[in-house]
Amino acid sequence: MKSIGPDRPPAGTAPDAAPPGTPASVSVDAAAAARPSKWLWLAVVAMLIQQSFSYMSTLVLPVAAPAISEATGLGISLVGVYTAIMYVASTLSAGASGAFIQRYGALRVSQAALVLMGLGLVFSWPGWALLFALTAFVIGAGSAVSTPASSDILGRYCPPRRAPLIFSIKQTGVPVGGMLAGVLVPAFTIALGWEGAFLACGAMCLVLAFLLQPLRAEFDQYRSPSHRISMRAVVHTVRGVLGHRRLRELALFSVSWVGLQAIYGAFLFAFLADGLGYPPETAGWVFAAGNAAAIGARILWGWIASRFVNARILLGWLAVVMAGASIATAGFGPGWPIVAIAAVSVVYAGTAISWHGVLLAEIARLSPVDRIGAMTGGVLLFTSTGIMVYPLLYGAILEATGSYAPGFIVAAVPALYTGLRMLLRRPRRPSRR
Repeated sequence: MKSIGPDRPPAGTAPDAAPPGTPASVSVDAAAAARPSKWLWLAVVAMLIQQSFSYMSTLVLPVAAPAISEATGLGISLVGVYTAIMYVASTLSAGASGAFIQRYGALRVSQAALVLMGLGLVFSWPGWALLFALTAFVIGAGSAVSTPASSDILGRYCPPRRAPLIFSIKQTGVPVGGMLAGVLVPAFTIALGWEGAFLACGAMCLVLAFLLQPLRAEFDQYRSPSHRISMRAVVHTVRGVLGHRRLRELALFSVSWVGLQAIYGAFLFAFLADGLGYPPETAGWVFAAGNAAAIGARILWGWIASRFVNARILLGWLAVVMAGASIATAGFGPGWPIVAIAAVSVVYAGTAISWHGVLLAEIARLSPVDRIGAMTGGVLLFTSTGIMVYPLLYGAILEATGSYAPGFIVAAVPALYTGLRMLLRRPRRPSRR
């Protein structure tokens, strides 16, 4: 495959060659223009919901961790190990997702991901440490492919000029999922026990997989059943990302941004409930408030990137602010009013959980239309290492110091560095061809 150029080829120009069996390439403008707008909005709604359930499934154990620890004696710091295992699987799965999407279709891959996550949650209920490790791997494998699959679908229906906003709307599924976890998991835990919370959330994923079936004929019409799945596809994808300067930068820098998201999701609730002694309901609502604010923030950043600010500059500012919010979180103490804690949580989530739509739209812009899912998976393969390493590092710091604060400070430093790098180095103008 030839190296991907810095910008998408003009309408009517075939992009770089794709592996054998891939559907013929068309420009995003031509593909989007040929589809009724109703399919774009159906795709946005369907993928937003599946993204919500995907993220919610990764947060069930972190939010239920205090109750699980009390019932089983497992330490809360093990949340870091659980999250790391989850995203080892996520890293492996993200790199291979492009081949599965091309062969089976993005909608079918989304359904399979929901089934994996649902079964992973359902079979966690015995509460054994080894079983948690196994189900973490299953949930991680499922959650990783939800974003490449949804990007593949949206990339075929969304005009490039609207991509940052549309992708950001779809990506509000992540804070929606966090909000669902913050509200539903404590409620399920109180009403049904922590085991019931896992069973109920798992059932939600399985039901959604069934409800998506009527959309498959439309959204999977470009699948290529003869496409071969092999490790060569993963290598091919990784080389495509590393060989493209802009994609490579996005892949490496986003490791630090997603790391801050990971420790927010994995440890903020426990910090409030276990470290500061707030009731689980209060901690859950603070966690949910941050995720609710991130819904509007994602749409806002997408709108700004679509109309006013270069995506690189916007991502740089978001990285700087999320680093500052993480440092402020480290300062939480008994003297802080709950309103102030909630305000910092809103800023933290509004940046660390809200940059993804801008990133994904930029990946889609830089990728050939028939390789959007693969290139997205390739970038997310690198990104997933942040979700894997940061909670593990944070858990080790928590275990060594007995304090929740130092981990938030350590995690903020790389994000601050990458943000300043993006702001201080002026981006080149896109080439005109």
